[in-house]
Amino acid sequence: MKLIKINTEAKSPLSSGEGVGSQPRLCGDEAKNMKLLLSKTSELPKIAELAHKIWNIHYPPIVGQTQVDYMLNKFYSLPALEQQVAGGQQFYFTENEGQNIGFVALTLKETYHLFINKFYIDNSQQGKGLGKQVFIAIQQLYPHITKFTLTVNRQNYTAINFYFKIGFTIKEVADFDIGDSYVMNDFVMEWPK
Repeated sequence: MKLIKINTEAKSPLSSGEGVGSQPRLCGDEAKNMKLLLSKTSELPKIAELAHKIWNIHYPPIVGQTQVDYMLNKFYSLPALEQQVAGGQQFYFTENEGQNIGFVALTLKETYHLFINKFYIDNSQQGKGLGKQVFIAIQQLYPHITKFTLTVNRQNYTAINFYFKIGFTIKEVADFDIGDSYVMNDFVMEWPK
């Protein structure tokens, strides 16, 4: 497992409004021990387990339990995760205080464009500055990237507001048919350097 420990002394645009290049502001000491750990293929069941835990709490009020069950089966079964890895996604665990509290999946689209396929932190760990630190760690992993993009459900106000706070903007509205008469109603968001 490849360990990525964030440099909390690094300059980052993720500050408390002080402008590009100022020090990142943490919400207490919780984020000081945050790490990204590159997942091995043998650890994909742990990714699925975290997804089930996070999704079953966060998404039912947004899309309903039936769609949550469908999407977990479609995107987080072991064959589906293996296919995503084969397609170029890299999964990283978000570890804090020695505990896996979430994960991200990233795909390099072009030389300077990274797509954030997945960005999840356990609901009980949110509001501690960890999400900002995860994004800083992603930036440190890919210092040459000038454009980050992601998709987010248009009703997922918590996530949308988080992405706004770290500098993302809405690029467009997009609907994705995911089969079985389910549609993902998303915003495509972008973070340009």
